[in-house]
Amino acid sequence: MQHRIEQTKDRYVVGMKANMSIQTINQETGNLARQFMPRRHEISTRFGKHVFSIQDYGNLQIKDVTPQTTFEKWVGVEVVNFDVIPEGMEPFILKAGIYVAFTYKGSMQDFPKSRQYMFQDWLPNSKYLLDNRAHFEILSEDYSKNLQNIEEEVWIPIIEKYS
Repeated sequence: MQHRIEQTKDRYVVGMKANMSIQTINQETGNLARQFMPRRHEISTRFGKHVFSIQDYGNLQIKDVTPQTTFEKWVGVEVVNFDVIPEGMEPFILKAGIYVAFTYKGSMQDFPKSRQYMFQDWLPNSKYLLDNRAHFEILSEDYSKNLQNIEEEVWIPIIEKYS
């Protein structure tokens, strides 16, 4: 699975959020996307054409997340600033830092195998540890049209083990 290490600055996102768990993520993310996507063009300060899918676990360590653990899920777009935020939407800052970005191509059904590789194979054998910042995926605008043949970038926050 292709990946790269990226050092980012803060990224500004405007979108909608909902609380959900791993058990409810598929259905609830669909609901959230159906609310947000028709309204994304209302965001006048949008930067780029990509869409973010964000998981914010707050102060939880990912190892402590169970299928029932509630976290914030966001669907949004990148903006140049927070000057104009449409009603019913909120700002979110993806905090600066180091991320590993994996390119995933395949079906939604096969994604759990790739996620397992990222966290159980790649990460423990790398020179990095998981950092306590939001995880996110970068999706194309037409992402949901063909869930059998998706392409996305999966960004996982990391820090060097011995920094």
